[in-house]
Amino acid sequence: MLLIALLRYRAVTGPVPRTRALPLLAGLALGAPLAALGVTALVPDAWSVALAGAASPEPTTAVTTGPAPPTTTSRLPAAAPASTTTTAPPTTTPAPTTTIPRPTPTTTRLAPTTAPRPVAAGPVADVVALTNRARAAAGCGALTPDARITRAAQGHSDDMAAQDYFDHDSPDGRGFADRIAAAGYPSPGAENIAMGQRTPAAVVEAWLNSPGHRRNIEDCSLTTIGVGLAIDGYYWTQDFGR
Repeated sequence: MLLIALLRYRAVTGPVPRTRALPLLAGLALGAPLAALGVTALVPDAWSVALAGAASPEPTTAVTTGPAPPTTTSRLPAAAPASTTTTAPPTTTPAPTTTIPRPTPTTTRLAPTTAPRPVAAGPVADVVALTNRARAAAGCGALTPDARITRAAQGHSDDMAAQDYFDHDSPDGRGFADRIAAAGYPSPGAENIAMGQRTPAAVVEAWLNSPGHRRNIEDCSLTTIGVGLAIDGYYWTQDFGR
């Protein structure tokens, strides 16, 4: 049976703690609003949502190996004629030889390009697919997974699991918009979080059963998505961008 608690924006100054003694309790929390947008939260076996409101691949650098030092031209000296009391035929001066340097080929190596971190497969990809299915039913376009937003979402799930808290705001005071911007994405949009649901279907269903979280999922102005999951405690983070 799910216990649902309604949290008011900025009514709680600290994160909602959760102990690992209750790993099977499902919970979601709706964290404090960002950029003057209000949100609500439900815990445990509930979910949380916040509203508010980018990193380019490194350039490829060519490294060129310069040519080897040029070779020199060598010549053999001419032999001096022999001197005798009789007339001797003139000696033949050897023709000089010339060593022609062979050109050294240059090698151009391209430095590896840093590619964006790929979006994780498995449960995370399933959440994206189920979210896009719900958006299609609402008449919205599909969200595009973004590696930067995924990195921010996974980092928040890992942090909640490691520090045993459940909130949109990190213990250091950063909100989801701060985390997404720090990952290099310029236009944060919204965030849903959840705790305890063991399958993608369960967590997406829980979000869709909450008006606030459903509003995020079916917001047609949102265009990108990133999802994170920490298995230890089943902390889910669903971040959106515009």
